[in-house]
Parts: sequence; structure tokens; C-alpha cells
Amino acid sequence: MNGFLVLDKPGGITSRDAVNWAQRGFPRGTKIGHTGTLDPLATGVLVLCVGPACKLADRVQAMPKTYVSRFRLGATSTSDDADGTIAANDSLPVPEEVVRRELARFVGTIAQIPPQVSAVKVGGKRAYATARKGQAVALVARPVRVDAIQVLAYAWPYLDVEIDCGKGTYVRSIARDLGHALGCGGLVETLRRTKVGPFTVEMGIGLDADWQTVRNRLVPVAILQTV
Repeated sequence: MNGFLVLDKPGGITSRDAVNWAQRGFPRGTKIGHTGTLDPLATGVLVLCVGPACKLADRVQAMPKTYVSRFRLGATSTSDDADGTIAANDSLPVPEEVVRRELARFVGTIAQIPPQVSAVKVGGKRAYATARKGQAVALVARPVRVDAIQVLAYAWPYLDVEIDCGKGTYVRSIARDLGHALGCGGLVETLRRTKVGPFTVEMGIGLDADWQTVRNRLVPVAILQTV
């Protein structure tokens, strides 16, 4: 057993939950790991490494990613997404041209502060572990790369976007910071990852697949030679 398993992760489970599920379908002792955390709220492409392919996890994790997300403006969240405690406000609708102008400022190499509820380590602990105890986490801005942001639809307070970005970019932070720039607040309502490097959502299998299908859908490591 050696290769990549592309899951179309449903919402409501962690990346670790997905690994635990996959381990039930392979021989005992088969090493399986994921290639980067996908938030419980998020759906879509989650690439798992199976067997010796686990040595390539860092390479996959570093590949560019594509997300489709719905932002909710006029509100904030403790987690910067719909899973947190949400506080709405009485902001007036922001004109689309203003939204587009401010959104364009997030394209390129930008300094981004991760969400309080994130997998970033601070003092040896995951930020989310500290945040969920009600304690503030001292997070610092770090450079991330956003290659493109396309507006798919806008009808206040919802903004649908497609984002191409590099490793370590938090879409939740973009929603939060866009809302701050607009003076109305913002959060991620929905998030779906559609691509990681050569791995697309069309290649993904659901958690309702039978184990024979799961094993047959292993993607050979040779796919990385195409990128």
C-alpha cells in the first residue's frame, strides 16, 4: 500500500477523524497521515498519504490550493467562521465596487495573522486549544501568498469568492480582515477546498465508499512528477 487517497471531506469532522476512518480500510500497521489540517467546517479535498507516501506529505502540503468560500459581511465570529460565536451588527450594505477594491489588496504576498482558533503552535501548544479555554492567544503576522481572488457573486451580506493561495494561508483571516477593512466585520460562512496541487475534488471519494473502492482509488506517487 503506497500512494495518496483523495477524500471529499464532509463538514463536521476533523482531518484526524478522516485519518482514523481511512485506517479502518487498510491492513493493520499501514501508516496513514494527512497533508495539512482542513477545518471541521470545511469540505472538499483532503489528501491522505498511505504507506511510504507519508514521506512526501510535506511536499504535498506545500503545493498551491484553491478554495471556494462564502463570506458573511456585517458580522464577526470568535473563530472567524460560522462555527464560532457570532456577533452581527447594523452595518449598511457596502457597494460592490468598494468590496472588490478592498479585496484586491489581499492578492500577493501579504502579512496575515492566523485565526485565534487555528492549528498554529504558540508556546508549544495549538492555538485552538488555548482559545477554546477562553484565553486569548498572542499570534503574530506571518507572510502568506495569495495568487488570485475571483468574485463569484455578491448580494449583501454574502460574498462568494474563489481563492488560489499558497501554504499556510487562512481563508478565515481574509474574510475577517476584509470585514475590518470595510468597517463592517466579516467571517467565513462556508468553505470548500477544490484543489491541492494536482489533486482535485473530482478525484475525491466520500466516507460512504466501500473499502475495496477506497483501496482501488489510491493515486500513485508518480502523480507528483507531473507538477
